[in-house]
Amino acid sequence: MNQPKPAHKVLFKGATLLDLESGKESPADLLIVDGVIAELGKLDIPSFDGELIDASGTVVVPGLMDMHVHLREPGREDEETVESGCRAAMAGGFTAICPMPNTEPPADKREVLDFLRDRARGQLVELFPIAAVSKGRKGEEIAEMGELVDAGAVAFSDDGDPVHNAAVMRRALEYAKMFGRPVIDHCEERSLTAGGAMNEGFVSTNLGLPGMPAVAEEIIVARDLALAKYTGGRLHVAHVSTAGSVELIRRARAEGVQVTCEVTPHHLILTDQAVVGFDTNTKMNPPLRTAADVEALRAGLRDGTIQVIASDHAPHAVEEKDVEYAAAPFGIIGLETSLALVLRELVGRQVLTLAQALRAMSAGPRQVLGLEQLKVEKGARANLTFIDPHAEWVVDTSRLESKCRNTPFAGWKLRGRVFALVNRGLYWRAVR
Repeated sequence: MNQPKPAHKVLFKGATLLDLESGKESPADLLIVDGVIAELGKLDIPSFDGELIDASGTVVVPGLMDMHVHLREPGREDEETVESGCRAAMAGGFTAICPMPNTEPPADKREVLDFLRDRARGQLVELFPIAAVSKGRKGEEIAEMGELVDAGAVAFSDDGDPVHNAAVMRRALEYAKMFGRPVIDHCEERSLTAGGAMNEGFVSTNLGLPGMPAVAEEIIVARDLALAKYTGGRLHVAHVSTAGSVELIRRARAEGVQVTCEVTPHHLILTDQAVVGFDTNTKMNPPLRTAADVEALRAGLRDGTIQVIASDHAPHAVEEKDVEYAAAPFGIIGLETSLALVLRELVGRQVLTLAQALRAMSAGPRQVLGLEQLKVEKGARANLTFIDPHAEWVVDTSRLESKCRNTPFAGWKLRGRVFALVNRGLYWRAVR
């Protein structure tokens, strides 16, 4: 991968600026000087002496953010590092990512967050760490939230594991509320999913694989919605996967409960039928559900019940996935395929407009995390994603920037790809 360059004086000619709120498109040339949008509009600079990039046919939007990724550093640098994760994020069109805290050691102390942010220093991709809810992610004692907020934590989660103890979850919501941070919830009642490998239903019965019922997710969603209502805390449900969860969240939002949620591209596209064939790259948690669940998730995005599309990027080494289905770890990578999957399967099939889809990958996560919204206007800091919506490409796992290859989309022909990024005073032009 080519490296980002300083954005001292760069002119992107011929792009189309997409307003994510209104969906309005307008032709735009963008002059970036020292990382700031110096000029915007139809520009005629006959003797331009900077870097001129022909951006004809591209769409430019505020930089995309993936608020749910797993970088394995510290602990499993063989699977992913901050550096390789940032490269994968760039290849996928993201200028910001939020790593989850289930590393070794977990991100439950200032030192770990300082380490992560230090490792991301100098990268075009910004890193906004999510800290653990509980010490050691054991769900027993609340982490030092104030110290973690001071160290840059934008949210709290024990993702990968649910917070089993309702009293601990209550305290987490109360303390996080004091710091204006959401608690990101991994909703799974483990007594119902123990030993499970896929969605419980007709397909699991046919395959003879142990199932994980939808109700295991919905029980915790219902419990924590009640706790959010009681405490007034901010709850964000990670990787929602069932129709029942969507409906519970929809009703809670109507009642004024402070709840948001996210969905992954794979839960929006694949069903449990994908498990037929026993490809362990279809094993994730929560598992792939039914066609009815997929339709409910899509409807939730359309009506605003779901605000965010996030990858849940979860790298695993080849040897870990190359085992029998029941023994394989959960999770797939997603940073480099999310954008194109969304463009092909949701925008291309008219499930969402382009503005709706990209809002869920840019403004949506920033709103959930309480971060400042990005602006594309003269004088603003340039944080931009340029997308070529017509670029066709095939997912070739040998060419991915992530250290791992565990994707069920290998060989898929996708449509739409990042063209260029600008952020932190740097710009990067994708070269294929």
